[in-house]
Amino acid sequence: MYKFFTQKKWFKWSILGSLFILISTWYQVQLDVKINEWFGEFYDTLQKALTTPNSVSEAEFIGYLFTFAKIAALWILIAVFTGFFTSHWVFRWRTAMANYYHDQWLNARLTEGASQRVQEDTLKFARIMEGLGTGLLDSLMTLIAFTPILWGLSKQIDKLPWIGQVDHALVWVAIISALGGTILLAAVGIKLPGIEYDIQKEEAGYRKELVHGEDDPIRAAPPTIGQLYNRVRGIHYKSYFHYLYFNTVKWSYFQGMVVVPYLALAPTIVTGAITLGFVQQITRAFGRVESSLQYLVKSWSTIVELISVWKRLKEFEAKLNIEISKKVFDKSS
Repeated sequence: MYKFFTQKKWFKWSILGSLFILISTWYQVQLDVKINEWFGEFYDTLQKALTTPNSVSEAEFIGYLFTFAKIAALWILIAVFTGFFTSHWVFRWRTAMANYYHDQWLNARLTEGASQRVQEDTLKFARIMEGLGTGLLDSLMTLIAFTPILWGLSKQIDKLPWIGQVDHALVWVAIISALGGTILLAAVGIKLPGIEYDIQKEEAGYRKELVHGEDDPIRAAPPTIGQLYNRVRGIHYKSYFHYLYFNTVKWSYFQGMVVVPYLALAPTIVTGAITLGFVQQITRAFGRVESSLQYLVKSWSTIVELISVWKRLKEFEAKLNIEISKKVFDKSS
């Protein structure tokens, strides 16, 4: 699975490509920081215009909108090109894996489900890694960029409802709420990786019997196929039950988190100590920090699928290495 990073022929794509993705993602985050600063200035201007008529000119107000448009346009350009490049980068990773399996195909084909591992699982691995990898990188970069911003803005927020005095309150609220949600959903969804693996295993057995039935009339036995399908149905029904309570907890958590920053800001807002622009700026910074810390929570279902694919590919490569070792031993003896 990791030939992409160990073979010299892939150096430019694996190392230099990774560096390019890192730099472009960091630049995107810096543009997001500028947008966050714009939110503070714009909403303060909006509040001023609404409370004091004619205090803001039309040209000044429209100027803020054009400023946002310029930053947003650059962000979109970088995001689209980075996504395009990342897709190519990940497909090269898949190609490195596929080339290795192709070179060893005489041995690999002896392993049950070899064709599915080489074609379907490498494709799934590449697509999942593209989404999870870029998401993880963006979360880390955003966390590094926005945590100091939230820390600085939180100097004015030193009191929480029912708790009282807490310095830099919103930073601690973001950390505790995100980590608490991560631990909660990890505990609730602890059985999901194993169930996902069993689903793929049962589906592979069912698919294999259907393929054999195409070429061999003896294997085209409806009772056998029916039994295999019943096992497939049973494991899917089991997964539906486990995802039922997992999704209930997951979406309850996310909906509850919508009001958390405003609840934390309540004592400061009601005293009139902060402006509308400051509220927008700090809640957006809070959202960025919290969202970064919630990476595992938001990606848990995809991570479950990745673990399943990774286990199958690792198992496949282990069996492949055994077959290669047997051939080497037979030749030497």
